[in-house]
Amino acid sequence: MNFSFFPAPFSLCSWAGAECWCRRSHVWRFSRKDYFSTLALFAGLVLMLLSSACTQRETVTIDGSSTVYPIVEAAAELFYKEHPEISVQVSFSGTGAGFQKLIRGEIDILDASRPAKPEELQRLKEAGLRIIEFVIAYDGLTVVVHPKNTWVDYLTLDELRRMWAPEAQNKIVRWNQIRPTFPDAPLRLYGPGHASGTFDFFTEVVVGEAGKSRGDYQASEDDNVLVQGVSGDLYGLGYFGYAYYVENRERLRAVPLVNTQGDTVLPDTQTIRNRTYPLSRPLFVYVREDALRRPAVRTFVEFLLKHIHEIVQDVGYIPVPREVEQANLRRFREALART
Repeated sequence: MNFSFFPAPFSLCSWAGAECWCRRSHVWRFSRKDYFSTLALFAGLVLMLLSSACTQRETVTIDGSSTVYPIVEAAAELFYKEHPEISVQVSFSGTGAGFQKLIRGEIDILDASRPAKPEELQRLKEAGLRIIEFVIAYDGLTVVVHPKNTWVDYLTLDELRRMWAPEAQNKIVRWNQIRPTFPDAPLRLYGPGHASGTFDFFTEVVVGEAGKSRGDYQASEDDNVLVQGVSGDLYGLGYFGYAYYVENRERLRAVPLVNTQGDTVLPDTQTIRNRTYPLSRPLFVYVREDALRRPAVRTFVEFLLKHIHEIVQDVGYIPVPREVEQANLRRFREALART
């Protein structure tokens, strides 16, 4: 059986090195084998075009806090189900490192576990960049120990300071140096690195100055590494965001802290929201205003702000009040009007 295509004067004399075309009655004809080979060629070309289109889809880039990462990652996964044509790339290098990337224009969105510092805002101004701040959740920085640690019933902020202050380095190395009733056993500490907003917040509240800390501890920007460290160390103590504790509560024990009113308080939804837990804090997202000119960024940010309540709850943090969520949307729309 022959199949007819391409009326004269269209001419092809060879294909793939084989003479497969012949002219009969002013019509080019070719065999079943050649017909299906040609279809395969066309199909391959179509797949190549589709693949090229996929690789050229719009991209939204996000970096910053490992604490806020689970929120933004969950939002990106939900967003993809509705907008597969947009690629949202989420990383975490720490709040401080994320701010540097934002200032250099390397990312569209920064998630942060602390507010912007004055020097960061100044550098953004010098770079000609304007940012929009959104408070998206509340967190309670959680101090944790191994579940078989039976001696720590609570800690005061002063006891935490004695553990973590710069002058404790290579000196405060055993538990009974913190409280005489604690065992004469090694004290091993786990915490975020210096680029972390969690590190800045903890050192400011506990030590008294942001960025000041002993350096002889196991540091990581990845909170999962800290979870792994403390959960495998009977004499370990560490700190990180509340959601990481919630996710791993069977492997860790949260330590109650004494607040300024003298109450011993565990982190939970209520104590974090009403700020009676002494290490409560807000979590942020910062968006470059110029990036909102791109439809992909606008679409993702609006999706994030509209679904933030449910996402935050699912991840394990505490949602902000509805009026704060509405204020975030108003701020977003005002920024859109300026772009």
